Amino acid sequence: MIMADVLKIFLLILGTLIMFVAYWLAAQALFPGFVSRARSHYGRPWRTLGIGVLGTLPFLLLALALFKNARNPVVNIAGVVTIAISILLGLAGSGGLAQRIGFGMPSPLDAQQPWRRTLRGGIVLALTFLLPFVGWFGLTIGTLVSGVGAAVLAIRGRPKAEVPPALKTNPAPAAS
Repeated sequence: MIMADVLKIFLLILGTLIMFVAYWLAAQALFPGFVSRARSHYGRPWRTLGIGVLGTLPFLLLALALFKNARNPVVNIAGVVTIAISILLGLAGSGGLAQRIGFGMPSPLDAQQPWRRTLRGGIVLALTFLLPFVGWFGLTIGTLVSGVGAAVLAIRGRPKAEVPPALKTNPAPAAS
């Protein structure tokens, strides 16, 4: 094996790990409430994983059904989009797991920069994916599937839209 092959494999793995952390940070930056709600659901990890399995199966079955009609490129694109939606949902939801791990490693800078929790937890979580076979397949897929479960629970448990205080105190005028 020449040095170029070693560098190619090393950089592919490093790029993949950086991509995971980048998606978790992007989810934290764009949807902080969503990631916080997803983090709270990781208190019961087996429930989150079970809901993730139930939430991922329809996406996979739909994608397999779409890929059966492999002759039509539009249907193939729809199958790829179906899988991509499932993966993105899993990445966004597993941002809560990264944040939960980061909460276990507190720092004095967390008050000014709360995204650092997600960064620290994401780095640790991504490094667990390096363990051969268990990390490559078990932890990576388990994290994405449980991320779908956390995302479903976080979307389902989002707070109701608040009524502005002016509307609460002023009742509607009576019709005369």
